[in-house]
Amino acid sequence: MRSELFQRVQENNIPGMSLQNHKMLRIGLNGEVFARQGSMVAYQGNVDFSYQGAGSVGRFFKKALTGEGMPLMRITGQGDVFLARDAWDVHLIDLEGDALTVSGDNVLAFDPTLSWDIRRVEGAGIMTGGLFNTVFQGHGRIAIACHGMPVLLNVDQPTFVDTDAVVAWSSSLRTGVRKTVKAGALIGRGSGEAVQLAFEGQGFVLVQASEGAPAPAATG
Repeated sequence: MRSELFQRVQENNIPGMSLQNHKMLRIGLNGEVFARQGSMVAYQGNVDFSYQGAGSVGRFFKKALTGEGMPLMRITGQGDVFLARDAWDVHLIDLEGDALTVSGDNVLAFDPTLSWDIRRVEGAGIMTGGLFNTVFQGHGRIAIACHGMPVLLNVDQPTFVDTDAVVAWSSSLRTGVRKTVKAGALIGRGSGEAVQLAFEGQGFVLVQASEGAPAPAATG
C-alpha cells in the first residue's frame, strides 16, 4: 500500500508541544498541560481530561464579567495528544521570563509553568465588550490558533488593529482604544469597524487575517 499520507505519521519521542502540521498541535505528554475545551482530535496512551476552572476566585469573577473566551480543560497522563481548532493555523510561542497578552479566543494550549490572568485593556470602559484579554507570564510554551495566516507587526509607531482581528501583543506596549470619527465609516472587516485597539511603544502585535469564524446562523 502506498500513499503520501503515510509520510505524515506523527513523530514519537518528542516531549512537550510541537507542530504535527500547520493546523494541528501534538503534545508529547508526561505530566499535565492546559488546553482549550473541545480541542482534542485524537490521543494515544494513558491520558485523562478534566474541566479546569479559572483557578482563583478573582479570575472566576473576571471570566464571568468579561466573557473572555478561554474555556479550559486539564490534560494529564502519559502519551500523545493532538489538538486543533476548526483547521485554524497553529503557532508556538516560547516565553522566557517575559509576558505576552493573548486574546482568549486564540489560546489553544499552554504549559502549567506559566501564570495567567485576565486584564482589561487600558482605556476601555467596563461595559465595552471584547476588550479583555489574557496575560501570560513566566517560562513555558503557548500554542495559539489563528483564523487565517497572521501578520506580525513591529510596533515602532502608533498602530491600530481591529478588535476582532488582534491575536496577541507584547505586554510592554501601551494600549488604548480609538473610535472612528464617523460612525458610518466602516473601515474594518468585522464587528469592530468603529473601534480599534491602539498600541504605542516598542514591541509587536500579531494580527490574524480574519475576525474569527462567523457565528452560526440562528435556526427557527
